Amino acid sequence: MSHQPSGPRCAALVGSYTCGKTTLFEDLLFAAGAIDRRGAVKDGNTVGDAAPEARARQMSTELSVANFDYLGEPWALIDCPGSVELTHDAQCAMMVADIVVVVAEPMPERAVTLSPILRFLDDRNIPHLVYVNKMDLPEATVRGTFEALQAVSARPLVLREIPIRDVAGKVAGMVDLVSERAWRWNPHKPSDLVALPDAMADASGEARTGMLEALADFDDGLMAELLEDVVPSTDEIYANLTRDLQKDLIVPVFFGSAENENGIRRLLKALRHEAPGVEATAERLGIAPAGTMAQVFKTIHAGQSGKLSLVRIWSGEVRDGITLGQDRVGSVMALTGRRTSARGAAGPGEVVALGRMATAATGDLLTETGVAEADWPAPPAPLHALAIRAEKQADEVKLAAALARLAEEDPSLSAAHQAETGELVLSGQGEMQLQIALSRMKNEYGLSVTASRPAVPYRETITRATSIHARHKKQSGGHGEFADIHLEIRPQPRGEGFAFDDRITGGVVPKNYIPAVEKGVQSYLGKGPLGHQVVDVAVTLTDGSYHTVDSSDMAFQKAALKGMTEAMPSCGPVLLEPILAVAISVPSEFTPRVQRIVTGRRGQLLGFDAKSGWPGWDEVQALIPQGEMDGLIVEIRSQSLGVGTYACRFDHLQELHGREAERALAAQGA
Repeated sequence: MSHQPSGPRCAALVGSYTCGKTTLFEDLLFAAGAIDRRGAVKDGNTVGDAAPEARARQMSTELSVANFDYLGEPWALIDCPGSVELTHDAQCAMMVADIVVVVAEPMPERAVTLSPILRFLDDRNIPHLVYVNKMDLPEATVRGTFEALQAVSARPLVLREIPIRDVAGKVAGMVDLVSERAWRWNPHKPSDLVALPDAMADASGEARTGMLEALADFDDGLMAELLEDVVPSTDEIYANLTRDLQKDLIVPVFFGSAENENGIRRLLKALRHEAPGVEATAERLGIAPAGTMAQVFKTIHAGQSGKLSLVRIWSGEVRDGITLGQDRVGSVMALTGRRTSARGAAGPGEVVALGRMATAATGDLLTETGVAEADWPAPPAPLHALAIRAEKQADEVKLAAALARLAEEDPSLSAAHQAETGELVLSGQGEMQLQIALSRMKNEYGLSVTASRPAVPYRETITRATSIHARHKKQSGGHGEFADIHLEIRPQPRGEGFAFDDRITGGVVPKNYIPAVEKGVQSYLGKGPLGHQVVDVAVTLTDGSYHTVDSSDMAFQKAALKGMTEAMPSCGPVLLEPILAVAISVPSEFTPRVQRIVTGRRGQLLGFDAKSGWPGWDEVQALIPQGEMDGLIVEIRSQSLGVGTYACRFDHLQELHGREAERALAAQGA
């Protein structure tokens, strides 16, 4: 088997949050000798769950990187969070990895949870393989899982091994389809090489033929050999597997049990012999190495260590004190989870942490002359939000700084002040992500924060026209204040906005005061009789009078404000709620559930179609009131094995009456 390592390499582990990635991460490090003791997720002592939030939830909540050597070769392994709410972190890691290990569960119905990951890998042409975990479970099935995964993968899957089952039907080992050797698993011990069971000879031969036929689709020479019944050599098969994997033409499939350390060394050997090197990855990303280049794929604020920029080095040598991007590198550190160790310098292919990179941001391609352009996945649009405020007013500045750091670490988080509601709104991908952010603010920044449902930016308008005569007169010695106006107020068609004009003749209101009347009218429209911004109203100044000494801009503004205040309650004010156009994407089997969710939220179904480029998925189109959007993503995911999502945009304003209007006004404190 040929093997030509090309410097330090990097593999990323991805999968759904229940697949056992962190246990596999621990196993790989233990098998490689990088750690001397194997931790357990339930005990909260694994390398991949060092964060307090991860231990509390017994799931990965952030990227974990570990540097190690395996058989004399340097590697970096990245354990990616499995929650769909933390997908952006995983995408950033996959971008810089030479190869990605997709960890799957051995149940066909769970294969759909990997659809977004496989789609991202396929779209980006990232070499990847599948490790089917938890094969020790009684319900585990290789064939069914393989077929279900193939249905959600754009690349052909190639089975590299088949299971050996004991008398009870439980998976007890595997047959390597390339070497045609059989191995019997021993929990937490090396596997035993055993003779190929006679009963499996036919199944092994059939599976091996299927593997070769899949490879022959990309090699005319191999196809000719198969047609002539020539048995290809083992080296030739490995060469085909390696070439096709590195070109992202195929997806090899392995299996095992991370809990019992089964299939771990087999996976390590496959990575060592078949993963591409850093040069191929840089080429895939369109990076032409020149001088020293490194790409930031994660930003961390690590307490006393300060800001750390996790980078993959594409070329050159990164040393303490060198200038990269716009910053001087404070230190170069190797990583093992949250533990760092000084390196001083690192070269091509290595994954290290750079200290004190003040201006470096996730996705930046750092060079000695600045930041170069680079392709990088954009953060996903927010799907869930909370209105937050510091419990202590003195902590407002501290809160703003903490939010800025959290958003720098995870660009899929954002915080912004909403001018219409006056709230500070924290937005992200789901309830769990936002709760993790609140927990970190308390644990790391000492901030106690209250959170609530964000206010809906309702509007109001009028349904009837009216006229008003308003006079403002004030005498307090010296020049007084005087303005006299007649206004006509009428509703506008929906979406027409505010309009102002005048029908003044004979100079009864001098032209220089007319803009002041308009300004006074507009000052009222910020908050109408129902407590919300008034829209779709036309106001006409029809008549009035003035005083040559006491009239002024301010007097006419006050007269207009007084007239609007008196007239608007008699114009039949009505509440308007924002309606959003929503496109919900889910696997087809969950479409009926999504339709029920929409109608249960006062939504209007517009129809659904097959989602373009996503076999087996639908996109449901609907109109949903913004007031009904809270928690929508949580409900969609709960009904779609966690993979459903949506996109939305403002569509129109719609009148709200009766009980719903009363409820909305009560909720907004009007």
